[in-house]
Amino acid sequence: MSFSQEKRKIEYYAELQDADEEKYPGATLLIGNVKMMHDGIVLTSQQALYYKDKNFFKAIGNVLVKQGDTITQTSDYTDYDANSKQALSWGNVVLKDPSMTLTTDTLHFDRLNQKLYYRSYATIKDQTNTLKSKNGNFYLEDKKFTATTRVTVVNPKHHLESNHLDYYTNSGLTYLYGPSTITNTQNANRIYCEKGFYNTKTDISHFVKNAKLYLKERTIEGDSLYYDKNKGFASATNNIQVIDTVQNFITKGNYAEIFELKDSLYIIKRAVAISIVDNDSTFIHGDTILVTGKPDERIVRTFHHVKIFKSDLQGKCDSIHTNKATGITKMFKNPVIWSDRNQITGDTIHLTSNIETEKLDSLKVLNNSFIVSIDSISNIDFNQIKGRNMFGKFRDNKLHLLLVKGNAESVYFNRNEETQVLETITKEGSSNIEFTLEEGQISTIKYLKESDGNTYPPSKLPDDVKKLNGFIWREDEQPKKKEDIFIKDDKKKVPSQESAKQVKSSAIIDEKLVAKTKKNQKLESSNISTQNK
Repeated sequence: MSFSQEKRKIEYYAELQDADEEKYPGATLLIGNVKMMHDGIVLTSQQALYYKDKNFFKAIGNVLVKQGDTITQTSDYTDYDANSKQALSWGNVVLKDPSMTLTTDTLHFDRLNQKLYYRSYATIKDQTNTLKSKNGNFYLEDKKFTATTRVTVVNPKHHLESNHLDYYTNSGLTYLYGPSTITNTQNANRIYCEKGFYNTKTDISHFVKNAKLYLKERTIEGDSLYYDKNKGFASATNNIQVIDTVQNFITKGNYAEIFELKDSLYIIKRAVAISIVDNDSTFIHGDTILVTGKPDERIVRTFHHVKIFKSDLQGKCDSIHTNKATGITKMFKNPVIWSDRNQITGDTIHLTSNIETEKLDSLKVLNNSFIVSIDSISNIDFNQIKGRNMFGKFRDNKLHLLLVKGNAESVYFNRNEETQVLETITKEGSSNIEFTLEEGQISTIKYLKESDGNTYPPSKLPDDVKKLNGFIWREDEQPKKKEDIFIKDDKKKVPSQESAKQVKSSAIIDEKLVAKTKKNQKLESSNISTQNK
C-alpha cells in the first residue's frame, strides 16, 4: 500500500497499515517492510508510526537510513521530523560513509546543516585511527569531527588524549585545543601541548602553546614546537628549555633543532648550557651551542662570545669544547678564568672535572700562561706568575696548587702577617715554580730549580718590576652574576700593522691630493686673470 503526500510530506510504504487511537493517538501504524522517503533520505524498518499532522515518523526495529550513495546508518529506533529535517536514532547505532564508521548508543542527525552529533560516547574508525569521545559533532561535507570530553585517537603507533580536538577523517589531520598528550606506543616518547596540529598519517606535528616533547633522554619545551617523528627531528622557538634527564644538564635559548636519531642538539639566540652539581649551577653562554652523543659520551661545543658563570668560577673565551666522557673542558682563543681573586690566562686552558663527582679536579694552561691575584689590602697591586705552561689542582672547587713550568717569573707583594703592612716586593725567575693557595691567596712559593731575583722596599720599586711583561687585568670582562653572561664586551679598536700602513698610505695620498688641488686652483686663478685683461 503506497501513499504520496505533498512535496514536503513524507512518502512511505508498508505491507500493513493500521490505527489505534487509544494506544497511538494521531498515528498511523505501519507494519512489515516499512519504507520511508523524504528529500533524498530513505528509511526502512520493521515497524513505524507516522504522525501525518506533525509530519513525524517513528521507525522501530532493524532501522536502516540511507542518504545518497554514501551515508548508511543502522539502529534499533529512529525518530524523524520531516519539517525540521532532524533525526534521532538510538540503540546500537552504526553509521558508515566511505571514510569512516561511527558507533554509538544515541545519534542526532541534523540534515539541514549536514551535521551528526552525540552526547553519550561514540567510537569512530577510519583507515588510520580509532577516535573515541563523550561528545562530538561530525560535519559530513568537511569530513570533520569536533570531539570534546575524554577524547582519544589511537592507532598502532600513537595514543592521543585530549578534551577538545578537530579530526578530519579523509586526511587524518588533527587540530588540538586545550591540554593534549600524544604517546608513541613503540618507544614511549610523549608530546604535551595546549594548542597545536598533528598529522596522524605522516606523524608530523606543530604545537604553539605550552609545548613539551618527552624523548627517551631529553625533555624539550618551547612556545612553539615542530616534530617529525619519522625523521626524528624537532625544532623549537622561543623560551626553549631542553632538559637532559640522564645528566643534570639543561640547555636554554630561543631557537633549537634536535636530531633524535643522531643524538644531537643545536641551539642559538641567547643560548645557555646549565650544569647542576651539588645545587650549584654552572652557566655557559655562547652564540651557538651544539650537543652531540649519548649521555655518557656527550660532547658540548659552545661557539663565539662565550662566557661562564659559577658562584666560585667565571670565565670567557671564543669557544669551548667539553667531553663528558673524559671530564675535560677546553677553552680556546684568548681564554680567561677567574677563581676567587685570581685571574688566569693563556693561549689554551683545560679544566678537568672528576667524572663521578663532576667537581673541578685540575687545571692546565698551555703557552703564555699567566696568573694575576689582586692584593686584598691595596686593591691596586697584583701578585703575578707567568711561564710557558701552568698546571693546577683544585680542592673543593677552589684552586689549591699551581706548578709553573718553563721560563717561570713571579712578582709578589710581601705583607707583615700581623699588621698587613706592605714590607717588600719580590721579583723572581726560575725554570719551574710551585705555589700553594689558601682562601684564594698565594700562601707559599717553592722554586724547584735555581732561581734568580731581587727584593725591593716599596719606596724603591722600579716601574718595570711592578708588572710582568704581558700583564693585563681583565676584571671588567668578568661576569659578576649569571645575567652578565649575555653581555657582549666591546672590542677595542686597535689598528693592526696592515691597517696602520693603509692609514699612513691614505694620509700620503690625501697630502698629494691637497697639493694637486692647490696647484689647480692657482692655474685657474691665473687663467681668469688673463681673460679679464
